[in-house]
Amino acid sequence: MSTASFGTQPSSGASGSFGTQPGSGASGSFGTQPGSGASGSFGTQPGSGSSASPRTGRGTRPRFGFGLVGPRRDRHSVPLEQLDALALPVGDDGMVIGVDAENRPAVLGINRPVPYDVTLIGGLWTAQVLALRAAATGARVAVETGRAQAWTALAQAAGGGQPCIALHDVGRVPPQGASAGSPVVVVRDCGMRPPRGRVVSAPWQSVVTLLPYLSPVAPRLLEKSSLVGIQRVSPDEAAQIGRIMGLPRHEYEALSTLADGVTLWCTQNDRQFVMTQATDAETGLLGGARRMD
Repeated sequence: MSTASFGTQPSSGASGSFGTQPGSGASGSFGTQPGSGASGSFGTQPGSGSSASPRTGRGTRPRFGFGLVGPRRDRHSVPLEQLDALALPVGDDGMVIGVDAENRPAVLGINRPVPYDVTLIGGLWTAQVLALRAAATGARVAVETGRAQAWTALAQAAGGGQPCIALHDVGRVPPQGASAGSPVVVVRDCGMRPPRGRVVSAPWQSVVTLLPYLSPVAPRLLEKSSLVGIQRVSPDEAAQIGRIMGLPRHEYEALSTLADGVTLWCTQNDRQFVMTQATDAETGLLGGARRMD
């Protein structure tokens, strides 16, 4: 994948979304017969006084209450080798976290029926955009933070007055009661050494941990995370991350040159550089993309 438009070296990461399964199957049916029977006849002839139902010219009785039998057509069928042509361009579900180097949407399914941990080594701006977009998918967002003043405006503006983003002190997040009908995303903004959280990932409850830089607890978090996001870091940090994540040299060397708003998202099988582009509403609330706060 080329990342020239992001100011990085070319990446060989596989394109696609992160930890989600794309669905593209067509749901059409090919064995039905279209009906076009006319309504109006009920099997009697006006003025005949007879209750018998005369046969039609084709030797079949009229269907009482359903009109005449419509025209017959051949069944719809396609050769097996042409089935791929019927595929619908349906992408993954979730929230759009940005675009790839070819300007295609990158989608993250954050609401899952299994525990899902995300670690982001990056800036507050990106974490806040993710929180807003998670709330837009219908999830309740609980922010555990030691700098509530940085989140207050966002929490007040989100949801049009509805309490969809709640702020909590570090270590004070109550049980959220997540369910399929009410998924939860917990955002942990607890500094370089976040303590072990009281509320952990669970079915329909994902946890996003924000680290401003690579810290001593980072290797443990990276190893247990289902998804890892890495923004611009120092060359030394990039080399460490490359060893932990098993990144090719040209990819981890590019981490020290990333532009603001660009993130390398990694799963066990895929890697992709993504640029997060704010909407007008997000820019008005959070300002432009930035790595440092």
